[in-house]
Amino acid sequence: MLDPIAFALGPITVRWYGIILGSAALVGLWLAVMEGKRFKISPDFFMDLLLIGVPSAIIGARIYYVAFKWDAYKNNLLEIFQIWHGGIAIYGALIGAIIAGYIYFRRKGYNFWRIVDICAPSLIAGQMIGRWGNFVNQEAHGGPVTEEFLRNSLHLPNWIVDQMYIQGQYYHPTFLYESIWNLVGLLLLFWLRRRPFLRAGELFFAYFIWYSVGRFFIEGLRTDSLAFDAPGWLASLVNALWSPMTLVFEAGSMDYGNVRISQLLAVLIIIAATVLIVLRRKKGWSAEKYSDPIVSTKIPAKPAAEGEIT
Repeated sequence: MLDPIAFALGPITVRWYGIILGSAALVGLWLAVMEGKRFKISPDFFMDLLLIGVPSAIIGARIYYVAFKWDAYKNNLLEIFQIWHGGIAIYGALIGAIIAGYIYFRRKGYNFWRIVDICAPSLIAGQMIGRWGNFVNQEAHGGPVTEEFLRNSLHLPNWIVDQMYIQGQYYHPTFLYESIWNLVGLLLLFWLRRRPFLRAGELFFAYFIWYSVGRFFIEGLRTDSLAFDAPGWLASLVNALWSPMTLVFEAGSMDYGNVRISQLLAVLIIIAATVLIVLRRKKGWSAEKYSDPIVSTKIPAKPAAEGEIT
């Protein structure tokens, strides 16, 4: 079993979870800066975005989690602020970051869709890396499995198999499933953003569609999902959509509710993103292409350097 504490400096302990999340943020920043250079956007713009986006994402992730677990916090409001006890959600983080980003982009005079397109690979890369923090903490895993399944069916190395042995039981490494899914998604986004047909905003939508498809199916394996009591028809619909997975895996147990919130949200996001792509094209709302120059209405344009888009 891996020690979640990387090292200690006197009374200060540094955890692998924090190191991994910090690394994820830096990789995301680097990807955005590199792509931003093609459009003559200063690296400082993305550095400031990171400083604004990370706290906003943490706040959004916490608010989202607390909202759906209110009964656990309503009698102890101070616990809401004790985030080190756990309890954040990725969709909440995305909501918080997007709201903060929208305000920041407007202040800098940039079109929202053009900048989130640049940031889309950063988001999925950050999620790909960040899931390994869950691995170290032995959290966000799936339901019980056998050691034979991990070693002989998935052919996982010993260090992953051993870390998936939690309190006398082996579990689905859902962190790994999602990390691999996001890696494939990252490569897909890299390919898509060089296609001449891609319009402004569509790389961002593609990110959400890809991530949500994977999240929908992987979430069904987990045992710690936020859930609620939905009408029977809705629970049946979600279960029917997930049913192809039953050919290979068994669904994770749920402590309460009959519909996982992340699964329902994933379905809604896939539908909304697809509709918006079609609608924006039909209505002419996405006339700009991804490869078109990005111009700020508040920052004077700089002369183009060799190799930059003009």
